[in-house]
Amino acid sequence: MLPYSVLYCYFTMTASKKLSLLFLVPLLALAFSCSARIEGMVKEGGAADLVIKTSLEPRTIGLIRSIRGFMGDAADAPILDGPAMSESMAAAPGVRAVSLKNTGPSALEGTIFISNVGDFLVADDAAGRFITYTEGRGAGSSSIIISLDKNSAPELISRLSPEVEEYLSALMAPVISGENSARQEYLDLITMVYGRPLADEIAAARIRASIEFPRQLSAIQGGNAVGKRAEFDIPLVDLLVLENPLRYEINW
Repeated sequence: MLPYSVLYCYFTMTASKKLSLLFLVPLLALAFSCSARIEGMVKEGGAADLVIKTSLEPRTIGLIRSIRGFMGDAADAPILDGPAMSESMAAAPGVRAVSLKNTGPSALEGTIFISNVGDFLVADDAAGRFITYTEGRGAGSSSIIISLDKNSAPELISRLSPEVEEYLSALMAPVISGENSARQEYLDLITMVYGRPLADEIAAARIRASIEFPRQLSAIQGGNAVGKRAEFDIPLVDLLVLENPLRYEINW
């Protein structure tokens, strides 16, 4: 049986659902225990096309189904609902079009067309901006800087799809709870509540992205440059805990 504190937290999140948005950028995918691969291209002018493939891991599927069963939800409903996520994300600032489809009950793939990466998920008052896009004409004069810390992350999570927000709450992620936890402290907590197999699954989960830019990359922070492409390999637990601020910069 699930711990009462987790069920209470999940119920609270469900009761206060917002019409929110899926958080998806070249560095971040569906932010729970998953395997995710993103291929993309950033164009001159700031437009971007992203192709995502993601699926949940078995222990996480079991946890989510247990929570859904307790809440009385249909057991056979898709855990990741591609069309519903597409509908939510279509209204996100900076997004031109979205097409996500299910390849299984706990897997999806699709394409996201971003009109301008600098405007992606920015509130009307421009608060909470986490992507800084600068465009220049010469080599090395264009850049994208992506920053996530414990101050900016809650603003972004408030615009996540309801499902992602609920699952992060069920996983007791410090990025949701506001707790100051080290990576190992968080994994120890997951072990205590849910068992070692789920903790190991989270520890092993990674988000991999490969993004092409208009010109040869001149500098990169937080990833590897391969000609015009920026390659990223990010442990999921770093995003769930944010023990240290995350900063990624690409210059071309």
